[in-house]
Amino acid sequence: MTASPPVPAVRRAPLSLIGSTVDKHISRLQRGYLDDRSDAVATLARLRRGVGRSAGATPDLWGLTGTEPLYAAYESGALTEEALRWADEAAHAAVTLWALHQQAHHTTRMHRRHGLELGTAVRRLHPGTEIDEPTRKRFVRAGTATTPAVLAGRLRDLVLLLRRDDIPLDYGLLADQLYGWQQPGGPQRIRRSWGRSYQFAHRTADTATPDATDRPDDTDGTTPEDDTP
Repeated sequence: MTASPPVPAVRRAPLSLIGSTVDKHISRLQRGYLDDRSDAVATLARLRRGVGRSAGATPDLWGLTGTEPLYAAYESGALTEEALRWADEAAHAAVTLWALHQQAHHTTRMHRRHGLELGTAVRRLHPGTEIDEPTRKRFVRAGTATTPAVLAGRLRDLVLLLRRDDIPLDYGLLADQLYGWQQPGGPQRIRRSWGRSYQFAHRTADTATPDATDRPDDTDGTTPEDDTP
């Protein structure tokens, strides 16, 4: 039998402060949840209530989304007030969506550092090489959202499908994209990226191995702890 060719690597920029903050916070919560720690389980239950809402709409989540480093960056002048607002919304959406995604998965990480981009993950929902039209339409609706809250609500529908099929996401990358989405010209840039990853996943579907996208990238500072459930 001829071995399958390697899956082409997708070049990504390093995570920004927003993405790395979300990655570290989710990774910590995820370890606690998979260890069945009562505090982590309770935190995830509370975080799920914030899905599809703006960052300031759920006071019960203050202090639970891990945004303290972003406020420290604002205090030091590294983030403007407008950038802080974008970062807060992005982190809130990413962390609450992950909490929904992780629900009932007690042995599998639904956040994977260096994992799947949204378009790639959605394409894996399709059976074989066929297009599942209802899923595709949900993906298209997410791409046409006009506000952060509407976008988060439409991403919720996709996350529920990914949870059903045990397909993880890179939530640090998603947080960076949700931050960029709020900037001038951002929706167009992020839509292009999601669309490219969706199309790229189709071209490589027949050659990808099941764990190909879960391998850590040692050049990006991953430690063994980052990839341990």
